[in-house]
Amino acid sequence: MGEEAHFYSNAEVYWRDVPPTVDGMLGGYGSISNIDLNGSKAFLKKFTGEGEGKTGTSCALDCGAGIGRITKRLLLPLFQTVDLVDVTQEFLDQAKTYLGEESKRVGHYFCTGLQDFVPERGRYDVIWIQWVIGHLTDEHLVKFLERCQSALRPGGIVVIKDNVAYEGVVPDDVDSSVCRDLDIVRSLVAKAGLRIVHQEQQMDFPKEIYQVHTLALR
Repeated sequence: MGEEAHFYSNAEVYWRDVPPTVDGMLGGYGSISNIDLNGSKAFLKKFTGEGEGKTGTSCALDCGAGIGRITKRLLLPLFQTVDLVDVTQEFLDQAKTYLGEESKRVGHYFCTGLQDFVPERGRYDVIWIQWVIGHLTDEHLVKFLERCQSALRPGGIVVIKDNVAYEGVVPDDVDSSVCRDLDIVRSLVAKAGLRIVHQEQQMDFPKEIYQVHTLALR
């Protein structure tokens, strides 16, 4: 196996051993979930609603969805239908329970890595990509973002919310991922032919974790 194949297979092995809980999804920081979701709601509400140039609310995609933490509290309250994609089948199985009655509004559960995932063209108003771009190589991230752009409905947006390094690329051998600085993320977004229409830093997270930034792309 090559280095790239190991990068992906090691991550799959890591996530297979993570409990399918909110705390598991957040690496033991389950306590930040409310702060995170409230920040995301405020961010998304800048784009959704009535009027010209606003983003529709018919269908969203949750990338690296895990058990559906974001789907449950952010996306299902705003969108008629939500699709989930995650590399770990156990998480998607748990999502059906975790989402409860609202799971009937889930369109599809896709079990695949984002490097291999091809979203349906023109299906989504919002594609939400949180805490998962570090599991893609630069080349695969660019190609995935290109596919996301094709998957947007008119007025749709791609949202990346993720850890940001202070400088350069910081590898994490535990979960087989990388953390990129903001300039690198911006350059990969531009390479994919997308532009950043809004950007914010998530506030009120613990000091010891990386800064987290949210970027809206079109």
